[in-house]
Amino acid sequence: MARGPGPKLLTLVRRAIRLRHYSRHTEEAYVAWVRRFVRFAGLRHPSELGEPEVALFLSSLAEAGVSATTQNQAASALRFLYEEVLGRSFARPSGIVHAKEPGRVPVVLTREEVRAVLGRMQGTPRLVALLLYGSGLRVLEALTLRVKDIDFGRGEIVVRQGKGARDRVTMLPLRVRRGLVQHLEQPACTGMRRAGSGGAITCTRASCNGR
Repeated sequence: MARGPGPKLLTLVRRAIRLRHYSRHTEEAYVAWVRRFVRFAGLRHPSELGEPEVALFLSSLAEAGVSATTQNQAASALRFLYEEVLGRSFARPSGIVHAKEPGRVPVVLTREEVRAVLGRMQGTPRLVALLLYGSGLRVLEALTLRVKDIDFGRGEIVVRQGKGARDRVTMLPLRVRRGLVQHLEQPACTGMRRAGSGGAITCTRASCNGR
């Protein structure tokens, strides 16, 4: 008799992911792929399925036009499910229809173009953009940056729980320091300053108006 994934299987998946300190985004992505795989297989439990069903599922993604990156993420999620949750060996099946890698050339802005873009930005969005460009932070890392992780004296930023759940140290650009100090000194951001031991750079108070 067919059975759905139910909360028990997804709970086991989440528990296994958290024990390995994967990011929240990875957790949500893997859980979504497991749920989608089970639905694709007619709500049969993954323990009743094997390589043929995995191959059909991954091939269906390519036929639906997903990118190679998306297909690889789905394969990684299923590998995690079988090896880490169900305790079964997993080998990527042969004969899969592979998604095609895009042949696009990446768009890289010149320094003049970067200056033009930053020159049209103001307030908190501009600070975030400067951190992305000057410190190499990812978007989520910049948006969740805490006051205590900024060392103005050493010119450093400590990124907590970055990709792979690893901490790292990166530079604090000279160009962004004055803007950060002014942002933290804004009267409308006093709520954020009181949480300086762990508050985020971006103030969420309505009175702040995004400053």
